[in-house]
Amino acid sequence: MGCIVVKLGGDVLADGVRTVVAEDIARAVAEHPQHRFGLVHGGGPQVTALARRLGVDTQTVAGRRVTDAGTLEVLTMVVAGQLNVQLCAALLRAGARPVGLHAGSGAVRAGKRPPRVISGGPPGPVDLGLVGDVVGFDLALLETLWGDGRLPVLSCLGYASAGEAPVLNLNADLVASRLAEALAAPTFVAVSGVGGLRKDASDPASRLSHLTVAEAQAAIASGSVTGGMIPKLEEAFVPLGAGVGAFHIVGPGEVRAALGSPGSVGTLLSP
Repeated sequence: MGCIVVKLGGDVLADGVRTVVAEDIARAVAEHPQHRFGLVHGGGPQVTALARRLGVDTQTVAGRRVTDAGTLEVLTMVVAGQLNVQLCAALLRAGARPVGLHAGSGAVRAGKRPPRVISGGPPGPVDLGLVGDVVGFDLALLETLWGDGRLPVLSCLGYASAGEAPVLNLNADLVASRLAEALAAPTFVAVSGVGGLRKDASDPASRLSHLTVAEAQAAIASGSVTGGMIPKLEEAFVPLGAGVGAFHIVGPGEVRAALGSPGSVGTLLSP
């Protein structure tokens, strides 16, 4: 039984859109009983909005959030709290059996990321603060949930057993890609408001239906792919190189279509 990992960006968890996403995923789970599904979600827009309301300064470098103690507090409120609860409630109403997981469950283990050079950022190493890399997963916990017919829903916070903070901010694309790699998933899907790569960012008709890793790397190097789409692609390269079959970037409500007819929606990235 294979596993399908689905990553949900914060932009598709807003009121209204969230229901469409939840219903699509619940139907996909029901239509593919031969697969186990694992969801990973972010919450960037909501974190930025609450931080602004609370007067907490935030900073990003080439699409990556710099996380200090104040920002991490906001992240915990939004990602492990509001969004995880709202998403699980929407999935439950749509007929799925979700279980929300966060750093306190130990589902995702993390270690602080050392300063390093970032694609699209300044030439020298950048310290992103209380940001981590994935060290591992509690796969036994996930297997227990799947065995009971449950749908794990992981927020993008990791538990760190050592270091200055027990909780670290994780890039949701990173968590999803590493989970797909750990489970040898045949595919994983990233759902975002953008819904795929385009030759012209302002023209939906210029959608790129399929890219190889080499073509995606060339697009990053040439500057035709910028901002938050860079980490989405870069984090996909690792599992694709480790045997994961395909990575889909799709829009809200398109998971079922991507699984049923790969390349028919969004952008399909393959080795």
